[in-house]
Amino acid sequence: MLFGLGKIRGGVHPDGHKIDSARLVINSQLPLPDTLWLPLCQHSGEDARPLVQAGERVLKGQRIAAAAGRFSANIHAPTSGTITSIDTITMPHPSGLPANAIILQPDGKDEWITLQPPADPFSMPQEALATLVEQAGIVGMGGAIFPAAIKLRQGRRFEIKTLIVNGSECEPYLTTDDRLMRERAAEIVEGARLVRYIIEAYRTVIAIEDNKPQAIAALQEAAANVGAIEIVVVPARYPMGSAKQLIQAVTGLEVPAGKRSNDIGVLVHNVATVYAIQQALIHGKPLISRVTTVAGGCVGEPRNVEALLGTPIHYLFEQCGGLTTTPARLLMGGPMMGQVLPTTEVPLIKGSSGVLALTKAEVNEHMPSPCIRCGRCVDACPMGLLPLEMARNSKQDDFDSAQDAGLRDCILCGSCSYVCPSHIPLVQYFEYAKGELAESRASQQKLSYTQELMAARKERLEREAAAKEAAKQAKKAKAKAKKPRKAAAPTTVAADTADTAETASTTDHAGA
Repeated sequence: MLFGLGKIRGGVHPDGHKIDSARLVINSQLPLPDTLWLPLCQHSGEDARPLVQAGERVLKGQRIAAAAGRFSANIHAPTSGTITSIDTITMPHPSGLPANAIILQPDGKDEWITLQPPADPFSMPQEALATLVEQAGIVGMGGAIFPAAIKLRQGRRFEIKTLIVNGSECEPYLTTDDRLMRERAAEIVEGARLVRYIIEAYRTVIAIEDNKPQAIAALQEAAANVGAIEIVVVPARYPMGSAKQLIQAVTGLEVPAGKRSNDIGVLVHNVATVYAIQQALIHGKPLISRVTTVAGGCVGEPRNVEALLGTPIHYLFEQCGGLTTTPARLLMGGPMMGQVLPTTEVPLIKGSSGVLALTKAEVNEHMPSPCIRCGRCVDACPMGLLPLEMARNSKQDDFDSAQDAGLRDCILCGSCSYVCPSHIPLVQYFEYAKGELAESRASQQKLSYTQELMAARKERLEREAAAKEAAKQAKKAKAKAKKPRKAAAPTTVAADTADTAETASTTDHAGA
């Protein structure tokens, strides 16, 4: 066992609230729900394109929506059944806006398609394995939902010295990765070997916070007879699970502002993502389910469950003892960076690491008061930014000044809001500013694209007009060349000469 060498800047120590959900094994035997809602956008790109129609029967693992762009991902049927419709549902997002989704009614047979796993992945070309990961619809399952195949291909384009498998799981309440590492350590180690083979990394590290001793022991045992897999223990400090902070803790390297981990030769994958890659490349299984934490003071029996994607959130609560009281807040993800849910009538998606139903005491809301200039937000910021300045500029819609103060590098971890004695919702201002800037960039890109189209259209019209004029002139020239010439009048020079001579003779005689 090795210990992380670097020390991260800032961070906080929120109450863990992990014991209740971590004490029980993963429940992988949930009954099938009556309906599955499968949003066409469970990734960071455009909506996937449906491949099925209402009334069609599908099999478990069948691809039912195809990736529609670079950052899009395939979607597969979590079980066999009938497609009842392709309609809008409420997305698991604070806005509560509708999203396009495929509605699947399970038939109870759970009938698989014929799976065709590769015979020996380690003998296949790396690009072929990345394609299999892409076909399986795997995205970052720590919450980023970035297509995993893109990161694998980026890893091949850069010289990756270190692969870090992220098992820190620093968010309060969440124990998804903890239980996964305890119960499926061998699969995670094999998945790490596969990723290392694909990106050709020199070093492979599985990083775990020191508050997970059982997971550390399980992975040490699984990696004991596997070469070049290091188990590195890092301090339990939020936000250790952030890629930049984990890289600094493990390698001592800091990702420069405006750069990515690839630029310093490091690639990070979440343990759940690595497990999904192992399932795809060894067993041929697409991503149709995930382990998620169902917890919070309102939940009767907090625990981790392996649920099918598309399972309604209210059904997960029912399978974990139900809600004992009305939640003061519903969250998808952890309390520090999770998304507030408008209702339980939303589905589990690929990036759902947890579903929380918190009591009023757990939420602990306060009315904000004026800043007392204590500087705690600066001390807590793991990126070394000036949260107060960023918030002030964001509140005044001065987004350029907010970016100058470091908004671009903010990871929205919420550490500043957590330590603020005035209870100022700093991270909300940052989310607002980032959203406005993203919308502004999208509008500018749309304007630039429109201008390019207009310029291209103008050029095309001018080219067509020039071609038409040239064709017109050529047609005139051709017609002129073909037009017959008029016949010349008969020559009368000789006759005229004779007449002149005759006249002259007559004149002479008359004169005489």
